[in-house]
Amino acid sequence: MTQTRRARCSCGQLSIVVSGDPTFVAICNCTQCQRRTGSIFGVSAYFSGEQITQLNGKNRVFSRNSDAGRSVEIRFCPDCGSSVYWTGSNAPVSEGIGVAVGCFTEPAFPKPETIAWCAHKYDWAVFPPGIGKSQKQE
Repeated sequence: MTQTRRARCSCGQLSIVVSGDPTFVAICNCTQCQRRTGSIFGVSAYFSGEQITQLNGKNRVFSRNSDAGRSVEIRFCPDCGSSVYWTGSNAPVSEGIGVAVGCFTEPAFPKPETIAWCAHKYDWAVFPPGIGKSQKQE
């Protein structure tokens, strides 16, 4: 049986339900993820369009360019401000979605496979061994 996962904002008003494991999980140290999360990095899980089973609640969209210059549309809760999920502006939700791993509040969630934008990593941040580093963004 395929596992169902629900990610939601702090107040619970905005949520997304996906089925199965993510296609990819990454830690991103880019300055945009630092600002989006208010932390020193973001942890993102990516799901294909077929895995998205529900999008619930009101959301607002913030569009910006990534550090790589690609346009990203971030969906966040207009009530509590939590950013929950995002897409590339040239790819609709039906093609796939990125979700903030912390919104799942699932300690056994699959671990990240890679660390990106290491040039922006805080010097004192230490990540577990065995996670690859993205070479093209260092």
